[in-house]
Amino acid sequence: MKQYYHVLGAKQFDKEELEQLFDAARDMEKIVARGGDRRHEGRIMTTLFFEASTRTRLSFESAMHRLGGSVIGTENASQFSSAIKGETLEDTIRVISGYSDIIVMRHTEIGAAKRAAEVAKIPVINAGDGAGEHPTQALLDAYTIRKEFGKIDGLKIAMVGDLAYGRTVHSLSYILANYQDVMVYYISPDNVRIPDNVKKYMEEKGIRYAETNDLDSVAGEIDVLYQTRIQKERFPSVEEYEKASGQYIVDAELMSRMRKDAIVLHPLPRAGEIAEEVDSDPRAAYFRQAVNGLYIRMALIDKCITESQGK
Repeated sequence: MKQYYHVLGAKQFDKEELEQLFDAARDMEKIVARGGDRRHEGRIMTTLFFEASTRTRLSFESAMHRLGGSVIGTENASQFSSAIKGETLEDTIRVISGYSDIIVMRHTEIGAAKRAAEVAKIPVINAGDGAGEHPTQALLDAYTIRKEFGKIDGLKIAMVGDLAYGRTVHSLSYILANYQDVMVYYISPDNVRIPDNVKKYMEEKGIRYAETNDLDSVAGEIDVLYQTRIQKERFPSVEEYEKASGQYIVDAELMSRMRKDAIVLHPLPRAGEIAEEVDSDPRAAYFRQAVNGLYIRMALIDKCITESQGK
């Protein structure tokens, strides 16, 4: 039986594999600078997005085109696929497996990517599963940190905002757990604190962390401020959303208290939690971060296709 290399969650990566992936991403930067190559000419990628996306979907599609392949798919699979007729996810994946060479899927349900991989006859990449994980975002986040500092070991990283439903912070925590002497500050409103299962994982890996409501108390210590959006669409009620909304704003005043060599990251889109006045600060790395998504996703597509048996 053929075995396929899937990207389903951040825990699947160890430090050696991460470093290999980051090296591959650097090579992809050079390939893009040359105008791309044709290594996967004739290959087809399906983007199957049951949830809204701009950066993730387009960066994956651009990545495949840069590698010489082509793309089919839908950006609104919940409305424009046979799911609306009652078709199961598993049946959808079985069919698409016959049309393409790799599937990139975003879904509203935790664990959907794993379900897809169990029946797929081609590699599957998880582009976000509900409030669960977003491994490729975490990989590009870590790649950005490594590019900006030349290392990840020994850094102090604050994750701010919606830490309960924010799948990017879950995945990034799992990635950071591979590194040495990292300190993570989880900063959030009380009703969207980091889940216990994430904290347990960090404890098992020996990673130091602290929880607080007070961003100001650590602003001057941290190397990386990883700001996230309060995700209204994931809250059980408007009341719960309003409890969390608007508590942390990165503005010029906050930046003035941060270290001169610190950086600000954000998985985007932002919704007021980073003031536009910050964009001109060289420490604002979130647009550089978004571009890095192209290189990481090129490296992942290449790895999935080339490492899957029979490919």
